[in-house]
This record gives sequence, structure tokens and C-alpha cells, in this order.
Amino acid sequence: MTLKEWIAEQLAVRFQPSVLSVEDESDRHIGHAGWREGGETHFRIDIVSEAFSGKSRVDRHRMVNEALAEAFSRGLHALAISARAPGE
Repeated sequence: MTLKEWIAEQLAVRFQPSVLSVEDESDRHIGHAGWREGGETHFRIDIVSEAFSGKSRVDRHRMVNEALAEAFSRGLHALAISARAPGE
């Protein structure tokens, strides 16, 4: 299973999102800190879930980072996160 697949699976199980997009943007960071050959170091996540209702942007990002904490030990360097509640 790729890191991208693992991230998508973890987020789907944890948040049961109505929208989920996980994009590997590693190729845009070649030569930058944390980049490595083969990619899977920089991801952009777009997620919509009822779990984010009533939560601040900071709390939503903390929730996603907590759900993916293990990914950082698997080579993840950076996440760009858009986390919204339905209707936002």
C-alpha cells in the first residue's frame, strides 16, 4: 500500500468524509527540505466531514494531523490541509 493510499484509508475510517481528495505534490518540491526520490513526501488533503462541524480551523488541522501521526514516521514531510464541515 502506498503512503497516499494509507492516508486516504486512515482519513476515510476516522472521519467518514463526504469529500476526500489526497494529492501527492512531492514533484512540486524537488530539491526542497524533506523531499526524497520516489515522492510521497508532500501531500495536499481536501476533506469534508461532519466531524469538523463547530471546530476551529486549528482544531480541524490538529484532528487530521493526529489521525496521520504515523505517516510522518513513514516519510511524510508536509501536509497542506483543507478541512471543512458540510455546507462550508
